[in-house]
Amino acid sequence: MGAIVQQEQATIQLINKTEVNVRFSEVDALGIVWHGHYLKFFEDGREAFGKQYGLGYLDVYENELTIPLININVDFKKIVKYGDSVRIETAFINSSAAKIIFKYKIFRLSDDELVATGESIQVFMNMKHELYITVPPFFEEWKKHNLKIC
Repeated sequence: MGAIVQQEQATIQLINKTEVNVRFSEVDALGIVWHGHYLKFFEDGREAFGKQYGLGYLDVYENELTIPLININVDFKKIVKYGDSVRIETAFINSSAAKIIFKYKIFRLSDDELVATGESIQVFMNMKHELYITVPPFFEEWKKHNLKIC
């Protein structure tokens, strides 16, 4: 039998790192960040990523599209308390499908401990709320501009 050779394409990974201070409104009675606020941290990461790489919500909207979330998950590792600051690392995961995938890592700044990881998936819809099944041209151009295939 002949060997099957697989070629992998390597891409430059796009990552944004942003820092957020934990606010009093984000903690429970024990002073610990309530689990639902990690989704807000992911949103902070997506917005910072979009601003850095030109893929913000307004950039998408200007192309007459929306990108609703269809899946999001969080894996909790350690607690974060009121007064802590966190670093949110948001990484774009390239996909040939008509969707945007981000992976997240959240670190407590005081000791650089990994406190949570996660992933989100967004799809493209037009203003009539119709799902795109192919990659929109503007997003294909964005990927060509920002990702370097080796």
